[in-house]
Amino acid sequence: MAFRGRFVAGLAWRAALLFATAFLFAGSLTREGLGAARLLAAAACVWTVADLWRYIQRTNREVARFLEAVRLGDLSQSFSHRAAGSGFTEISEALDQGIRALREERHRLTDASRFYEAVLDDAPTPLLTVDQEGRVELTNKAARRLFVRHQGVRVQDFADYGDAFAKSLADEAIGKPRLVPLTLDAMPQTAVVSAAAVHRLGGMVRVVAVQPIQGELNAVEIAAQSDLVRVLTHEIMNSITPVTSLAHTAAGLIAEADTGGSPLIADARAAVDTLARRADGVMHFVESYRQISRTPEVRRRVFELLPWALEIQALFRASAVAEGVAMSLDVSPEHLTIDADPDLLCQVLINLLKNGAEAAAGYAAAPAVSLVFARAARSRVQIEVADNGPGVHEALRQDVFLPFFTTKPKGTGVGLSLARQVVLAHRGSIALAEGEQGGACFRMLI
Repeated sequence: MAFRGRFVAGLAWRAALLFATAFLFAGSLTREGLGAARLLAAAACVWTVADLWRYIQRTNREVARFLEAVRLGDLSQSFSHRAAGSGFTEISEALDQGIRALREERHRLTDASRFYEAVLDDAPTPLLTVDQEGRVELTNKAARRLFVRHQGVRVQDFADYGDAFAKSLADEAIGKPRLVPLTLDAMPQTAVVSAAAVHRLGGMVRVVAVQPIQGELNAVEIAAQSDLVRVLTHEIMNSITPVTSLAHTAAGLIAEADTGGSPLIADARAAVDTLARRADGVMHFVESYRQISRTPEVRRRVFELLPWALEIQALFRASAVAEGVAMSLDVSPEHLTIDADPDLLCQVLINLLKNGAEAAAGYAAAPAVSLVFARAARSRVQIEVADNGPGVHEALRQDVFLPFFTTKPKGTGVGLSLARQVVLAHRGSIALAEGEQGGACFRMLI
């Protein structure tokens, strides 16, 4: 009401002034000799009309300027025109309050947007987006750390991590988690891949979450195997211990009774002696498998690889299986370090080198094994033990790490299972592939 009262008052006196100047101008036209007065009256009349027009349009111009700035997103503007008596004070205060509210809302939305962007970027699960044109974008830090080998942004470019993974990115299935094989750092992995559809910039994109779970699967598998071995060995030991004791007792009694005069007693003695020896063999066999049920205690420390690797090379060359088998060693870069348990890892590598030497010696004309250390992504170290033996058939490459499984006639199936336990206890991974020379290649990532 105050604004309208002031505006009407200003409009009224300008209208009255216009009426007065128009009356004077009309009066000057009826009398001669008033040329100068006639010009002044005409000028005053024109000025009054112009002032009245400006007065009426001024509010529209100021409001239009202010709203145009708001439309363009310029919230730094203020409506500060306060002509005395014009009524702009009230409208100025109202518009300034409005712009302040808009500024506060923008700041609140900006803070919320930054918070959600930070949560998304620091989320531990790798996230990718795939738009309607098939463009793939690594959305957060976890994804940028995980997918470092490919070049490009097309779905096909992600085939470096496995054809199955690239196919899962192209698949438009929503909300159905799937287990997908994934190749990271030349190591086979398993990941849970799921997708959701969201709107972005007027279009639809798929957000794909990739969660590698190979470590968890390995831990569960090792725990299940350890529990199974623990139960089996316990039951077998309980059953075989009295049998072994009785077999030795019977062997001693028959030895006392065998005077050499009866071939039947001699045959019985030989049979009981054989039974006692086999019972001892079974006890030793079961006792060796009890190692699998014990989780290795890892005592990690950072050490330089080259001197330690030279010690492994010397230990291998001093073993009987190394006779006639060439061994090559490569550490790159020369001062490469590793964070691991040197004793446990040494045991693993010596066993793998001996296995490779045995396989190559019975197969290749010039048997050879190699031990290679190289820097890998994310400050890790890749270790390869390879030979030029017959290798392992692809269908058996996962089975060789199972307890009790062996491809050697006199093998126990313990060595590779223990090697896998040691590597997994380091939060690493181990896989068997075909080497460059056609033999077996054990690749570890520590």
